[in-house]
Amino acid sequence: MQRFLRIKLTGMLDPHTINMMKAPRCGVPDVTELSTRSERPKWQKNSITYRIENYTPDLPTSVVDDLIKKAFSVWSQVTPLRFIKVNKEEADILIQFSAGAHGDWSPFDGTGREFAHAFAPGPEIGGDVHFDEDERWTNNQEDINLFLVAAHEFGHSLGLYHSEDPQALMYPNYRYTNTDNYRLPQDDVNKIQSLYGRRVN
Repeated sequence: MQRFLRIKLTGMLDPHTINMMKAPRCGVPDVTELSTRSERPKWQKNSITYRIENYTPDLPTSVVDDLIKKAFSVWSQVTPLRFIKVNKEEADILIQFSAGAHGDWSPFDGTGREFAHAFAPGPEIGGDVHFDEDERWTNNQEDINLFLVAAHEFGHSLGLYHSEDPQALMYPNYRYTNTDNYRLPQDDVNKIQSLYGRRVN
């Protein structure tokens, strides 16, 4: 863990390591890249549909819609991928807000620590994203910023693992950064383009 998170390698539960363990973070494991799979999972198409199954009461519905759309756009700006919102039809990526146990064998832990998780591309639950409703979701620097978390989780939905680069969007621990005119960090650009290629205008 210390090596992955790029903190001092002590092999001990020192205060800095404990603080990192307690920090808000994504619920997807960091060691996925140690998998024996020869290839990363990815969508075999460029047009990907999504549906928001329910909404958090923390933000107006229209704001959630805009933040989710904006979060998908950070990936479509650098790849050939297109994300299409559907309302009732079947969708590749289902998005939901839930608390505690919510039917995927990975229950949320209440306020703090893990705030969301997502599943790699694939059938059934593959690609789906779940947000912990016990968190307070915001559109600013307070509590947990929905846009930043959604953009991170959508990286998993597209087939990315966690990054060891603390500046990357796919770094597992949450930190707020200014979301005005947000641009995807280069580490994330390189990794998503290795799966889907570059956007061709």
